[in-house]
Amino acid sequence: MSDQAMSAPASTGPVLLGDLITDLERRYPPSTAAQWDAVGLLAGNPGRTVSRVLLAVEVNQDVVEEAVHLGVDLLLVHHPYLLRGVHTVAETTAKGRVLAELIRHDIALYAAHTNADDAPGGVSAALAELLGLREAEPLIRSTHPDSHPGSGTGRVGTLAEPTSLRVLAERVAQALPRTAQGLRVAGDLDAEVTRVAVCGGSGDSFLPDARRVGAEVYLTADLRHHPATDFRAEAPLPYLIDAAHWASEWPWLPHLAEQVTQDCAARGATVEVHVSSICTDAWDAVAGR
Repeated sequence: MSDQAMSAPASTGPVLLGDLITDLERRYPPSTAAQWDAVGLLAGNPGRTVSRVLLAVEVNQDVVEEAVHLGVDLLLVHHPYLLRGVHTVAETTAKGRVLAELIRHDIALYAAHTNADDAPGGVSAALAELLGLREAEPLIRSTHPDSHPGSGTGRVGTLAEPTSLRVLAERVAQALPRTAQGLRVAGDLDAEVTRVAVCGGSGDSFLPDARRVGAEVYLTADLRHHPATDFRAEAPLPYLIDAAHWASEWPWLPHLAEQVTQDCAARGATVEVHVSSICTDAWDAVAGR
C-alpha cells in the first residue's frame, strides 16, 4: 500500500483536475515528450475536482486496487498505459479490466513520461539527487524550444567525496527500492570513483555519452547484453551499475508529490498526495544464486 502522504496548508478546498494538469504541464511540457510517446490525460474530466491523488511509476491491477482503497480522484503515473496500439478495452483483457475499474470508480488517469524524464525536478534529476551528486548537469542537453533551462537526458556530477565502486553500489542498493534483480555491477569493485552519470529508466543507448563526459560510473536500467559487452570491450570506464527499471524511476515520485502539493497550495487548494510503494517490476524472484 502507499506509504507516504502530503497535505497542503489550510486552504479553500480541492483543485480542479484541469488546473492541476496545467501546473503539472508547466513543469513538464507535453510538447517536449518524444514523438513516439503518449503522455497526458487518458481518462477523466478536467472539469472535476480532485482532493486525493496517488502517484505510481505505472498502472497495473494492484495499483488500481490501491487507488480504489484510498479513494483517490487521480492516478498520476510515469508510464503511459496505452503506449502501443490497443484495439479493444473489453474486460476480457488486462488493460480493459484496469481501465474499466478506474472509470467505474471515477478515477482519472494521467501520465508524464519522457517529458518528465529530462526536465529539472524530473526522473533523472531525482536519481542524481538521491546519490548526492554535486554540480549535476544533463548528460545530453535538450535543444527543444519548450524545454526549461537545465533540461536534458540523464545527469552527470561528482560525489561529495571519492569512494570505491563497491561502496557506491552498496549505497545505491540501499537507496533504491528493493527488487528481485537488485543491482548488477560491472567493473573493478575496489577502484576509486568520483564522477558519476545517471539515467532513470532504459539507458543503454546513452552509454557513449556517459563515456564522452568522462563519467567513471554509469547508473541506469535495462542494460542489454550486447550493448554492454561491446561497450566494456572498448575501454574499462565508465563502470556500470544496472538497476531494475521501476526502481530507477521510483525516486522521482516523492519529488513529484512535493511539486503537486506546492502547486495546489499556491492555488489555495488542499490536496492529499500518496506515493505508492507497490513494486511493479516484472520479476518476482531470482533462482540459482
